[in-house]
This record gives sequence, C-alpha cells and structure tokens, in this order.
Amino acid sequence: MSDRAALSETSGEFLTLHEFVKAAKIRLTPNIWDYLIGGADSETTVKRNRQALDSLAFRPRVLRDVSTIDCTGMLLGRKLRIPVLLAPVGSLESFDPGGAAVAARAAGAFGVPIMVSSVTQPGLEATAQATPGPKIFQLYVRGDDAWTDDFVRRARDAGYDAFCFTVDTAVYSRRERDIAKRFIKPWRQRATGHAFQAGLNWDHIKRFKDKHDLPLILKGIATAEDAELAVKHGAAAVYVSNHGGRQLDHGRGTTDILPEIVEAVRGRAEIIIDGGFSRGTDVLKALALGAQAVSLGRLYCYGLAAAGEAGVFRMLELLETEIATSLGLLGVPRVAALDRSCLHPAMPVTAPHVHSAFPLLNLADEGYGGR
Repeated sequence: MSDRAALSETSGEFLTLHEFVKAAKIRLTPNIWDYLIGGADSETTVKRNRQALDSLAFRPRVLRDVSTIDCTGMLLGRKLRIPVLLAPVGSLESFDPGGAAVAARAAGAFGVPIMVSSVTQPGLEATAQATPGPKIFQLYVRGDDAWTDDFVRRARDAGYDAFCFTVDTAVYSRRERDIAKRFIKPWRQRATGHAFQAGLNWDHIKRFKDKHDLPLILKGIATAEDAELAVKHGAAAVYVSNHGGRQLDHGRGTTDILPEIVEAVRGRAEIIIDGGFSRGTDVLKALALGAQAVSLGRLYCYGLAAAGEAGVFRMLELLETEIATSLGLLGVPRVAALDRSCLHPAMPVTAPHVHSAFPLLNLADEGYGGR
C-alpha cells in the first residue's frame, strides 16, 4: 500500500494523536489492549516515564528567524525525516495481521527506521523484504553462541543496518494486568530458552564485537555505569530504556536517567531513548537533553491498531507537525540546535499515567475524533 497518496487517505480521519488511542481501544480486544498499555506490578515505572517528561518546561526565545524549520535528524549515519524510530515491539501481529511488515512499510515510506523485534511476526527476512528504508534487528537471546551467530548472519544478509541486544530482561516481569485476566501473551506461549537471556553478560557483548561487523546497539541501559561499559565494549548506540515500565517496577523515568547517560557517554556513541514518549514536545525534550533519536513504542502501536499501515504513517505525519510547530514556537529553527538551555524544571500539572499526554481522551466521545 506504501504509495504516499494512498497512505495520506487517513489524513482527514485522524487530526490529532489522541484519536489513534481511542480508535485502537475500540478495535482491540480487552486482553490485547491491556497488554499494550500495561506495565509491571504497580505500574509505577510507567507513570514515572510520563512524570519525568512532564517535569520539564520549555524556555522559548523570540525574534529569531524560524521562517524555515528543519525537523530532520541523524542516526548511525542515516538521515531521518524526523529524529524518531519505531521501537521493537513483540506480537505486532496482535494489532494488525501483517505485524511488523506493515509497520515497516509505513516507517520506510515516511522516512524513519524500524527496529524489528525477534518476537514478532512475520519474522526477520519477511519484514526486511517489506522495509524500503533503514532497519535494525533486535534479539532476545534464546540459544547458545552459534544460535546468536545465525541470527546475526541472517540479519546482515537481509540488509539490516545494525543489530540490537535487549539487556533488561534477564528475568521476565510480573505484568499483573495480564496475570489477573489469566492472559498469556501470544509470543510467551512460544518462548523457550529464557536461561540464555538470563545468562547474557559483557563477555557475550565482547564476543559479538570481536566476531561481527554490524553496528551494535544495547537496549535497556539505565545507569551511567552501564553506559560507560557499553561504550568500552564498542556499542555504536546506547539505548536508554526501562522497557516502557514493563520490566522492573519502581524504576526511574527514562528522561530522568538521560542526563547521566549523556555525561557518561561523552559523545563516544549515539544515544536512543524510549519510555512514555507520546507528543512532539516529548521528542524535543529528549533531543535537548542530548539524545540523537527517540524510539516510539505504544504510540505507533495505536496507529497500527487503528488503521494499519496508513495509521502508522499518519501518526508520524502528525508527530512531525507537532515537532515543527514546537520548534518554531521555541525559536529554534532546526532540531540540531536544541540544547539544555531550552528546558527548565517544572511541576507536572497532570497526574502521570500511560495516557496523561492525551487529555482529550477524557472528553465526551461526541464530536471528538470522528469515531
């Protein structure tokens, strides 16, 4: 479907990002909806992701020439239409039958990368064939070194630009929304070999760098100490993440973590971040703090569930509009000019939760969102 005219057909149907959230909830079963929005245990980390973002205000400058706005970014030598990528999400086929291939086509048509999860369908090669743009493969380790080497070879042969290990899942979390409903996620029913993920350590990372030439990303870094180790072990990018609040509960919000990661990395690797990012203003805050790119998880899943490929593409269009508008109002003509002088600590005005960035969800349905 990836013709841009066809993809833009949804432009009149979805005019704000919150409309995707509403449409996704209508289309998904209650179990899959809770799988998408839920976190671990008390979901405190989910809330802290939003609280950290909402605890930063902007310091706009005026009388600056913003007649031309440049929203583009760079990641691993690739130019991005906006400085975001689609995060690795398991079981994307739960949101659209085409799964990762559908999301990948939208990302490529728009001009941003996708990071493809090893636990989503239609799999490594089929998703790569559907991806016209840059792509990264993310692996949960479920086998020995030879098993991992086979995935690296397949990723390289399929044209992936980089390889990512997720490193914050040594123990699988307790996601009580799912447990309370006795719901087992589709990919968990197929999962075996979790002991290999639990045994993953820095020696495995060294071995990867000694043996393979694909750029390496480590996803799930949450301290300066581990960021320093990641750089020393040759990571091309440090991916700051708490798994969207879905692993360790009572963790810090990733935006709170970001400054210490930037200080530890000192420009020796690129920095990606995820965790509650829902608006263009959220993206700008991370960039101003020193990230190169923001990875979107739940947000693009709403678009995928609401309207498939066209929904993901339209979501990215609206995010680009928000980024451009906010840059202009900040008095910053290009993404690359953002820095910490654009930000100031502030008290949040909304109680944090997974959808606190979307206050219009609380309005009466009539007349809002077209659904």
